[in-house]
Amino acid sequence: MSTKIMGHPSGLVILFITESCERFSYYGMRAILALYFIDHFLFKESVAFEIVASYGAMVYFMPVIGGFIADRWLGFRKAVIFGAILLCVGHLLMAFEGSGGTVVNGEVVRDEFALGSTFLAMSFIIVGVGFLKACISNMVGLLYVNDDARRDQGFTIFYFGINLGALLAILACGYLGEAYGWGYGFGLAGIFMLLGLATFMLGRSTLEGVGEPHDPSNLRSRFGGIRKEWLIYVGAIVAVFITAYLLQTRDLIKILLNGVGLIALAGVLIYAHRTCTVEQLRRMWVMMYLIVVSVIFWGLFEQAAHSLKGFASRNLDPTFLGIEFNAGQIEFFNPLFILMLAPVFVSMWALLSRKQADPSRPMKFGIGIIMCGFGYGMFLIGCLTANAEFQVAMVWVVLGFLLITMGELCLSPVGLSMITRYSPVEMVGVMMGIWFLASSVASLFGGFLAQFAAIDEEIGTVLPAVETLAVYENAFAIFTSLGIAVGVGVALSALWLKRFLGDESSPQEITNT
Repeated sequence: MSTKIMGHPSGLVILFITESCERFSYYGMRAILALYFIDHFLFKESVAFEIVASYGAMVYFMPVIGGFIADRWLGFRKAVIFGAILLCVGHLLMAFEGSGGTVVNGEVVRDEFALGSTFLAMSFIIVGVGFLKACISNMVGLLYVNDDARRDQGFTIFYFGINLGALLAILACGYLGEAYGWGYGFGLAGIFMLLGLATFMLGRSTLEGVGEPHDPSNLRSRFGGIRKEWLIYVGAIVAVFITAYLLQTRDLIKILLNGVGLIALAGVLIYAHRTCTVEQLRRMWVMMYLIVVSVIFWGLFEQAAHSLKGFASRNLDPTFLGIEFNAGQIEFFNPLFILMLAPVFVSMWALLSRKQADPSRPMKFGIGIIMCGFGYGMFLIGCLTANAEFQVAMVWVVLGFLLITMGELCLSPVGLSMITRYSPVEMVGVMMGIWFLASSVASLFGGFLAQFAAIDEEIGTVLPAVETLAVYENAFAIFTSLGIAVGVGVALSALWLKRFLGDESSPQEITNT
């Protein structure tokens, strides 16, 4: 690219802003979604956690389909625009609250129209993310040639933008949702998504052709008298209503994702065995292994949207440095530390690379999962040192998020870069979809883990703080042990896997033969 800003392609700025706004809308909604179902619709925690986990699973499943459609027909740019439009519709629909749930003669009666509208809104968001998420990440990779040493730095800067949006969203939407009404929090998320769409449309020229359809004539061709492009759009709207049904029958989502996950892994590996060189095939196996183990990390990470909401409501002293945080804002420390540490990690990886001491990607994954385990160890220590009122000091939560964030920076931007760098050219979109499919399965796994911390109080009853603290202490002990054990295993395997990635500091261009 001819135009540069701070040494990077100018298109990175547009993608940075667009993704920041999209992540604002996503994390703003996520910050209050579980609380919305618990406090507004009066669902039990175990059910609310399951709904949120299923929503997260579908959000990360759809990029598998969206990435394939963009690769094959639509192109990344058109997919991002269409996805952003669907996201705007979904987030603005979320602003309709209805009457929620009320207690009548000891039974919960819910506003079924408002609940149905909520599931429909969530479905617009799910399908919209499917078209946008994998494609915009791929566009970042396409801004750089394969042997460009700035690629990892570019993805870390991009990840910085994601967390800038998340930070502002959690604070703003978390505050508005609980202080003024859920619709205000969800509505603000929708406004930022509109801003992201406008930015992408206005900044198209800076992308210099990145993300256009591979074969525009094929996209314009007709099937049954209708242009393929319009068939894609109509099919996506149909998928919205199918997804709304699935969210209300969540067992089908588990069956669907487990089945699709196995089929997708098998299909990609079969295709790779038939078309890839030996070197490419080895790299594909390493990527698949790391994608699978990332499920453990993200399952633990997702507790910020599940377990930690209840923990913050019941057993956390909400004041830190004189500032009081509500339960919807508690995960704000994660994006805050991303913003603080992302430049440090960019510089650290660059320095280690120059000294030829940069850890291999498998080793970075192992370190990241270990750090996540130690993060939950901080939560556990907090529970063990709670005060006389069974309240945990906020400092332990801050330390926990610090370690979890450091683990995230070792794993997530490195994983995104790995996919765009080592995947065969025509499989980049599909492989990025597989990366998000792993996050989809991880969301379901996170919902499973959250059941260890779910406290289903009967209507009108409140469990003593000493009893709820014991539940969280047990849950955090499980999370700590799981993270450390898996992370150590991955780090040990990295010593063997490194040879299959070749010289990471000086990668060769990867193409199919």
